[in-house]
Amino acid sequence: MGCVFSLPKERQAAAARVTPQRETSFIEKMKKTNRNMVVFYGSQTGTAEEFSGRLSKDAQRYGMRGMSADPEEYDMSELPRLAEIDNSLAVFCMATYGEGDPTDNAQDFYDWMQENDEDLKGVNFAVFGLGNKTYEHFNAMGKYTDKRLEELGGKRIYDLGMGDDDGNLEEDFVSWKEQFWPAVCEHFGVEATGDDTSIRQYELVVPTDINMNKVYTGEMGRLKSFETQKPPFDAKNPYLATVAVNRQLNQSGDRHLMHLELDISGSKIRYDSGDHVAVYPVNDVSIVNRIGQILDADLDTVISLNNLDEESNKKHPFPCPTTYRTALTHYLDITNPPRTNVLFELSQYATDPKDQDTLRKMASASPEGKGLYQSWVLDAQRNILAVLEDMPSLHPTIDHLCELLPRLQARYYSIASSGKVYPTMVSICAVVVEFQTSTGRTFKGVATNWLKNKVVVTDNGHKATVPMYVRKSQFRLPFKASNPVVMIGPGTGIAPFMGFLQERGWMKEQGKDVGETILYFGCRRRNEDFLYQQELEEFEKAGVLTQLNVAFSRDQEGKVYVQHLLKKNKEHLWKLIHTDNAHLYICGDARNMARDVQNTFYDIAEEVGGLTHTQAVAYIKKLMTKGRYSLDVWS
Repeated sequence: MGCVFSLPKERQAAAARVTPQRETSFIEKMKKTNRNMVVFYGSQTGTAEEFSGRLSKDAQRYGMRGMSADPEEYDMSELPRLAEIDNSLAVFCMATYGEGDPTDNAQDFYDWMQENDEDLKGVNFAVFGLGNKTYEHFNAMGKYTDKRLEELGGKRIYDLGMGDDDGNLEEDFVSWKEQFWPAVCEHFGVEATGDDTSIRQYELVVPTDINMNKVYTGEMGRLKSFETQKPPFDAKNPYLATVAVNRQLNQSGDRHLMHLELDISGSKIRYDSGDHVAVYPVNDVSIVNRIGQILDADLDTVISLNNLDEESNKKHPFPCPTTYRTALTHYLDITNPPRTNVLFELSQYATDPKDQDTLRKMASASPEGKGLYQSWVLDAQRNILAVLEDMPSLHPTIDHLCELLPRLQARYYSIASSGKVYPTMVSICAVVVEFQTSTGRTFKGVATNWLKNKVVVTDNGHKATVPMYVRKSQFRLPFKASNPVVMIGPGTGIAPFMGFLQERGWMKEQGKDVGETILYFGCRRRNEDFLYQQELEEFEKAGVLTQLNVAFSRDQEGKVYVQHLLKKNKEHLWKLIHTDNAHLYICGDARNMARDVQNTFYDIAEEVGGLTHTQAVAYIKKLMTKGRYSLDVWS
């Protein structure tokens, strides 16, 4: 689950990246290692990287030799030289991030495509895009890469694939792959080997003389980085912030909404209102122990998984050497339903032929197999433990399981405070994810349950800590304080607006002319989950918040949502937008709320502004390009 944010791009300072010296020419590397297929990935949360690895691994089943590559690590201006390698192919697994942006690691490649007119004659390519239909710019990066490579003279050997994370991304990828490989075989005149056996990518090494000081215990990059912390802090080097506050926000109801404050004093971390905080969660210990129990494994064994391809830039699937316990606790995703390739690779370990058949079927592209994967794995929310429990004949080796599971990703939250007012504190507002699945199990969101249990001071006097870093966003207050702002954030979507309000209050205290500041908040009931009620009423009393509109969806017969209140105030809103240069901000659920709110603004532009529907859509689009209609949404 977690929160998948629509985060705008961020150009990280090159200085913050310490890249070891390595071969930057992918062409030379391909020639040296006798490869003819390279799979580049633009990945933010690890999925595109995972898909890229699967394609390059599949290549040998189809008479090709592949390598997976991060475009940030290579000189992409060498792409035209791919024509020097016979029967060569470049595949691009490109995720779209934020408002149609490239992922951080594909930013330079995107710039290169935009700025260059190199001739890609003789370069064969195919693109698979990863996107989410709930966002305005669905699969923008995949579409652009596919179109641009053709414009530059490249030869598309198979159609653009478009994965939709709002539907079933895994199924989209498997279906595309099923058609992509026959197209490759036909184009290059190669044949599928028919060899469906599992191909290991890493070998297990159990060191005999172990120096425990050289064993990773959860660090993301540098060994012992949690003991001796050195700035700058980023994804590879998170800061261990102490938890200063952890309180429940809702008065009643069956959910747990919480407000946490992370102390960042002395870290040199700076943040602005609207930025995001990334936290690295830790898996539920009971799931880890149970996996160890089922697989009959000593979880405290120190191991290293080493890439069998010595030329690969990725030496290990996660920091090694480490223990199975650390890998399953800190590095691997054991909570989300496993992807089909994991089921396929594990099928060889099932001693019951029926189980083996079921696992293989779910990994196939047949309608029956896809349906079974959808119902048995996805709809039932079966994680890897549930799969092992419900298939008693399945008994994989723990090292192969650790090789196959995807990496546990950082979770992003909109910061609920202002860096101007609270420079040493980062606030988080979140709802704990917990529900019953159709198999009778309780699904618990990894990060929110872990955060919920972070007591400020433990029994033995230790302070609870959270590994975190800040990610810049473009969700920003207007440069001129006198511009009116309209903030729409139901539920935990209120988070960034707490920071905005603190900042507008601070500006007012500085004697600045601060424009109208209007908030539309929504929750279930006034006496249940009116988040930050006291603070909001104080902002109102102080004149910082000029208008507080709250939609209580369940306090009356018919449900009332923020868009109904927007409609009520349509004349005032149109004046703010059309004549007063107001900035609009929407934060929260992308699937329904953000779309409903956008449709309401179309209605307002038509009803009050007298525009046609087509003009209204163009009008809002223009506000977006001018930076006056900003979204911070997740699905």
